[in-house]
Amino acid sequence: MKKTNFLYRAYDLYADGFRHMTLGRTLWAIILLKLVIIFLVLKLFFFPNYLKQHAAEGEEDNFVANEMIDRANSP
Repeated sequence: MKKTNFLYRAYDLYADGFRHMTLGRTLWAIILLKLVIIFLVLKLFFFPNYLKQHAAEGEEDNFVANEMIDRANSP
């Protein structure tokens, strides 16, 4: 790959920046940890598996299609 390629230069800029971080690495680790925790909590407690509770095994596609049609036709 040529060293003058834009994508290579952009990658090199960011890679070099992350390589020489000191405090930034700790802050990024904290940010990523918080995001993982937030999304796991949201998934577990606020977004239950609706299809598993309301549709029979193997009939999920029919359930979704019927729900979409019913909701589109209801006023």
